[in-house]
Amino acid sequence: MRQTLIRWISIVVATAAFIMPTAGYSEIVEEKPSALAMTGDALFARPVLFGITVIGSVVYVASLPFSALGGNAGEAAETLVIGPAKTTFVRCLGCTQVGRKEKVVTLGDEGAQN
Repeated sequence: MRQTLIRWISIVVATAAFIMPTAGYSEIVEEKPSALAMTGDALFARPVLFGITVIGSVVYVASLPFSALGGNAGEAAETLVIGPAKTTFVRCLGCTQVGRKEKVVTLGDEGAQN
């Protein structure tokens, strides 16, 4: 009985640990990621997203005859391969938005370039 209770508590704590960061990112977009965000992205998010890209590619190739007959091969490619690949490779480390991070030039930087 005690082991069952400990197991359920462990499951609830692990689930909360995975859900809480997701809820925080859904409300606030932070474009100056912290060292912790960059580390977590490099060690956990990128390998998982790479795996999703590989699995999506396999599923896309396997379902290509059916999606081609259905006329949605492009949509399937976008959802299964291109979207995860962009999230994996075209996103600054620790950022939440897909795309390259633009260099922001401030007034102090402009004077230094002259």
